[in-house]
Amino acid sequence: MPETTSAGPLLQAALNGDRVHPAAPRTPGDIAVQARGAVDAGARSVHLHPYDDHGQQTFAAGPCAATLRAVRAACPGVPISLSTSADVEPDPRRRIALVEAWTELPDAVTANQGENGIVELCELLLTRGIGIEAGLLSLDDARRFVATGIASHCVRAMVEPLDADPDTAVAHAAAIERTLADARVSLEQVHHGDGIASWAVNLRAIPRGHGIRTGLEDTPVLPDGRTAEGNGDLVAAAASMLGRHF
Repeated sequence: MPETTSAGPLLQAALNGDRVHPAAPRTPGDIAVQARGAVDAGARSVHLHPYDDHGQQTFAAGPCAATLRAVRAACPGVPISLSTSADVEPDPRRRIALVEAWTELPDAVTANQGENGIVELCELLLTRGIGIEAGLLSLDDARRFVATGIASHCVRAMVEPLDADPDTAVAHAAAIERTLADARVSLEQVHHGDGIASWAVNLRAIPRGHGIRTGLEDTPVLPDGRTAEGNGDLVAAAASMLGRHF
């Protein structure tokens, strides 16, 4: 079982992504306000997707820098993770060029291990001193991740099955976890899913000593199925779950 700090396993807030929700933040100012609220509710790390002036997710240097500066001003000392998802930029070479042009660097990024060009992107991230959160969205992703041998260069593994059914998502998370254990990958793990299933994945992970993630990128609903008002009450619910164990 991975080591935990005196505060318990990591609770990360995922603030936006492409979630359609009235409270999903898009501008640097709104993202910073919600990051502060998530930290106040118990998050110790924030994950976010910058947006451009046209309301589109982007890896462009300007919007990324503006968002990072705003969040750091609102949440000094809190680690910030950005996305590098192919859903935002599907061209691997274009994605590398954009990340290469960053002027303000995040503490870490998620790097989904099933995407084309991910090994080359991870090599660039290492040269820039950016931490790698290895995104494992499927069992195949976990197997590829083990095969690349990059685990020792990553800061954590994100176990994130996207199955809609809670029982299926929990079984999928267990299979990914087992693949990492069989390969003796001892990275810190952060577990989450999508929608209502995300809470089931969180609940399984906590007594196993793993970190969890929640926020509007992952789910618009609370554990009881009610629609969340925003990131603050999602993080508060996750913090309460953690508090019952640590």
